[in-house]
Amino acid sequence: MSLYLEEEVKVKFDFPYPSLAKEVVEFVMEHEGFPYEAEVNLTLTDDAGIHEINREHRGVDSPTDVLSFPMLSYEKAGDFSALEDAYEDNFNPDTGEILLGDIVISADHVRAQAAAYGHSERREFAFLIVHSMLHLFGYDHMEPGEAEEMERLQRQILDAMQITRDPDGAADERKMYGKEERE
Repeated sequence: MSLYLEEEVKVKFDFPYPSLAKEVVEFVMEHEGFPYEAEVNLTLTDDAGIHEINREHRGVDSPTDVLSFPMLSYEKAGDFSALEDAYEDNFNPDTGEILLGDIVISADHVRAQAAAYGHSERREFAFLIVHSMLHLFGYDHMEPGEAEEMERLQRQILDAMQITRDPDGAADERKMYGKEERE
């Protein structure tokens, strides 16, 4: 698995975010049974940078925490059975890895949301990568059933990785994130 990290801004997290990003991406791929070696691009930016990307690609004129740009589409989320036949052109000829997609994270939002939800920046960063990786595997949260499935998988993955909320954040555990619950 190749993770390409681009930092558009000076990132000042107090944890080793490059190694955490790689660990989370690999864990989600294994957890979901992704059958190929993959390439994932991760860009860290600030609110101004993600605002511009959000406006340009989604027509949304505001910053957000994370954006996902999948290179593959799925008949059913998490069903990888038809990828090799449908996406033979999406394999990097030099590495043999499938081009999974791009993740863009606002470091500003990581800090702000960690404070708002009462947990560490490390936990928020990992959560946003898990969330985005699930999008790269075809999961979504626009409908209630979809949101419930994503929330369940996010909790399951973060719990399995032992990346949990800080004890001080327990009182704030039920805050909502868009249509999905932040757990």
